[in-house]
Amino acid sequence: MINITLPDGSHKQVPKGTTALELAQQISEGLSRNVLSAKVNGKVIDAMRPINEDANVQLLTWNDTDGKATMWHSSAHLMAEAIELLYPGVKFGIGPDIENGFYYDIDFGDYEISDKDFPKIEKKMLDLAREKQVYKRKEVSKAEAHDYFAKKGDEYKLELISDLNDGEITFYESGHFTDLCRGPHIPNTGFIKAAKLMKVAGAYWRGDEKRKQLTRIYGITFPKQKELTEYLELLEEAKKRDHRLLGKELELFTFSQNVGSGLPLWLPKGAQLRERLEQYLKTVQKNAGYESVITPHIGNVNLYKTSGHYQKYGEESFRPITTPVEGEEFFLKPMNCPHHCEIYKAAPHSYRELPLRYAEFGTVYRYEQSGELHGLTRVRGFTQDDAHIFCTPDQIKGEFNGVIDIIQQIFKAVNFTDVIIQISLRDPNNPQKYIGSDENWEKAESAIKEVAEERGLNAVIEYGEAAFYGPKMDFMVRDALGRKWQLGTIQVDYNLPERFDLTYIGADNEKHRPVMIHRAPFGSMERFVAVLIEHCGGNFPLWLTPTQAMILPISEKYQEYAEKVLTLLKKYDIRAQIDDRSEKTGKKIRDAELKKVPFMLIVGEKEEADGTVSVRKHQEGDLGTKSIEDFAQIINQEIKKLINL
Repeated sequence: MINITLPDGSHKQVPKGTTALELAQQISEGLSRNVLSAKVNGKVIDAMRPINEDANVQLLTWNDTDGKATMWHSSAHLMAEAIELLYPGVKFGIGPDIENGFYYDIDFGDYEISDKDFPKIEKKMLDLAREKQVYKRKEVSKAEAHDYFAKKGDEYKLELISDLNDGEITFYESGHFTDLCRGPHIPNTGFIKAAKLMKVAGAYWRGDEKRKQLTRIYGITFPKQKELTEYLELLEEAKKRDHRLLGKELELFTFSQNVGSGLPLWLPKGAQLRERLEQYLKTVQKNAGYESVITPHIGNVNLYKTSGHYQKYGEESFRPITTPVEGEEFFLKPMNCPHHCEIYKAAPHSYRELPLRYAEFGTVYRYEQSGELHGLTRVRGFTQDDAHIFCTPDQIKGEFNGVIDIIQQIFKAVNFTDVIIQISLRDPNNPQKYIGSDENWEKAESAIKEVAEERGLNAVIEYGEAAFYGPKMDFMVRDALGRKWQLGTIQVDYNLPERFDLTYIGADNEKHRPVMIHRAPFGSMERFVAVLIEHCGGNFPLWLTPTQAMILPISEKYQEYAEKVLTLLKKYDIRAQIDDRSEKTGKKIRDAELKKVPFMLIVGEKEEADGTVSVRKHQEGDLGTKSIEDFAQIINQEIKKLINL
């Protein structure tokens, strides 16, 4: 018998070799009909695989992120099977699940494929799904795997096999299709009730621009047709909120091929919005004891070799910058943290000085593949709201609390209310993957879990998701359309202090190694602004919006009074503009609505005589006549609901 611990803390004793699906059947017949896969000791496996040792087990359904991922990975195989039946002789690269659905990279040879072919592929997929084909896992030797794909003539799979070792190769077979795959997969194709292929694109084999370009087909599946319909409706709404479209309409940012792909240019209104975000965080940080630092945009290559970023980001970096000095090379910096380590190292430190908190809005550069660039969410130059805290192990808990306060304050200020918090810990079965002593790891992990529990954060714990240098806490935000974005993060690092030989003198007068905490509430300014635009559809929180009020004189006669109103609003720190075009008031109102200006102030004869303005609110309509002072109070009260400095 083996002991099974379920997520609610309950225990079950079952015979060795029991599968997750059999475990689900013991709990409830209804549950067993919905189990897609299982997480066993932190690793997602097939629901039909036997469990042979004591384990923590989570049964995964469509309601779990990992359950969806399993179904979408299985759907990639289903699509491949359908395509192979419709287009005999095609060859397959890789076909993973992604955040929303899946894709497969395919060499179609002489076949021509476009989105016009999608309906027949979708129909074939659903025909196969109704057969309830079982996903069968089979361990094979390297020789067997090589022989199978050599006979099939699939050079892409043969190349993948060449990188693998005997004892770690598995095939999955479903219906007419066999694939090289680690899994996991759903029990059978019958769970897939709705399928939609989304787009076709080009993708270089293994991301190498010098290799052959394959055809990448993206798709998504659901267990109910209703859910697919709702998803497609959300996509239509997402198109209207696309930050690239709204960024252009609202005159926030642009791109220029003369400057270079993936290098955004912030227009005046966008720069003002970004500056307000930065200034807000700077004020919050100053109140929390952070000190601002500034570091160069480049660094000697040896700096990044010391930190390990050269090894991690070398291929994603721009080419080295050489100087007249032989052998001297510089890199555009891929991360700010090595520079902050050198700032810490510039002077000796005592435990009495700690924690030290260095903050910087530092721009970093990574050479993303051109096909992966996407508006502001994937760029080649981006600014991180970086801060690094150097502290003693005993201070980790307090510092985590402080950073959580900042992140929650920022999310409140921009109306991010649906937040998922994930605590990423070590994989208890693979301690060799991590650096640092068990004592330090246990102290750091306990501190993070205690903070989450004390604050009632209802955090999700993921084993095996920690960085190799320490545990972390990530903040995922669901936007107005229910899409999940990872924004804020807090990471504990024992690695860089070791690599840079950072020390402080403790109370025992001996040298000790500080712990380094990385934190970035926004993540990157570019990505944060993109997510914010799409979350609010361009209707920014009042404190952030570039123009808070548009003054609309009903004729040229009231231009002088409009300018007087503008001057008074400036005294209240209200950002306003005058629409002095020779247009009818109705058109001016419509244009201000399209530009998503929060308030319209209409001024005419009565308003001039009374020293008032007629107030309209975006998407709400007429609020009546107000004095300038009363209107300023409306704005200030609305802003105070969100920010409190």
